Amino acid sequence: MRKHDVVIVGGGNAGISLAARLRRLGAHDVAIVSPDRPHRYRPMLNYVAGGQASMDELTRPAASVVPDGCTWLPTTAVAVHPEQRELELAGGQRVGYDDLVLATGLEEDLDAIPGLAAAMDAGWASTAHLETQAERMWTAIRGMTRGRVVFTVPPEPSPCGGTALKPLFLALNHWREQGVLPAIDVQLVTPYASVLDLPFADRRLEPLLTAGGVTVHHGSTVGAVDHQARTLILDGAASGLLIDDVDHAFVVPYYRGPAWLAALAAQDAAGQVDVDPGTMAHRSAPRVWALGDVARLHTRPSGGALRRQVEVLAENIRARRLGEPLACYDGYTIIPITTDRQRLFLAEFDRAGAQQQSTSLVDLTVPRRWLWVFDRYLEPVIYFRSLLKGRLIP
Repeated sequence: MRKHDVVIVGGGNAGISLAARLRRLGAHDVAIVSPDRPHRYRPMLNYVAGGQASMDELTRPAASVVPDGCTWLPTTAVAVHPEQRELELAGGQRVGYDDLVLATGLEEDLDAIPGLAAAMDAGWASTAHLETQAERMWTAIRGMTRGRVVFTVPPEPSPCGGTALKPLFLALNHWREQGVLPAIDVQLVTPYASVLDLPFADRRLEPLLTAGGVTVHHGSTVGAVDHQARTLILDGAASGLLIDDVDHAFVVPYYRGPAWLAALAAQDAAGQVDVDPGTMAHRSAPRVWALGDVARLHTRPSGGALRRQVEVLAENIRARRLGEPLACYDGYTIIPITTDRQRLFLAEFDRAGAQQQSTSLVDLTVPRRWLWVFDRYLEPVIYFRSLLKGRLIP
């Protein structure tokens, strides 16, 4: 049986960034367990769905993002055996570890909304959150000249769920420019009492939704989809409400942690790994850690949150070995939201929902063109050339 100093499960932003950071801090034996499939810069999927980017721009071969000096095991994990400090791989092989980091991300659960998969297969429902459907979403937006369309903000946990508003505002701006917006009935379903339950962000969003003629269903989720009738049935505050005659439904599916991690998950329906939200150490399994979407950190997952998580977790792996106090992640996260096709603002906050702006020099909640340019064009470059190389950008 082979053994490694640190084993990281997951080849997305969380796993690759942490592996590279650990190497920069001197870790000599880091292994990454991840299947050989294309690596995606997932935040750009929203721009693909809004007609402002292509899939080629966000895609790299998996081998190209594995940090220098790391061992890549191109397979999947199926179980953790914390008593033996072993990770079981597909095929039955086991890998030993001194420290294990779970960075698998979440898995979409299409069946949690009955009828959604059938509607997606039929082509009248789609979402930017699934890489197989982002291009289809833009095709639908571009082709609409009238009718009824529904967008959703997903309940947590979800991979940066608040950015589901990006395609909405990109679509509104497109339809306005094409002169067809008055003929399109746009509806938004959000699980929050306001748009995002972030007052400092909602005060920017609510006037824009009103100006776009968007009907908002607060405190609600999509409970079921009737594929044949092309209707959505809502749960929550609007329980039982039927949205009928839907031409297209942009529904973000529900997400949950991988089933094989159930033994390490918190006792709730989401299936996220049960870690201390500050240190990211598992509450009962020694030398097991988690970060990113799969970790139960009591904050809204986002790629921007990973920068601080990677910094804290890399330090904590070192500190625990030396018997030093562990650092604490404060729950900082960020939601970049386009307000039209050339402006964007940033919602930065902690796990309590309190605003936590990263600079005092300028109000980043004011939609600005340069923020859109940074998010659309510069952030992907920073991601591939710096963050995945273990260089932390403030």
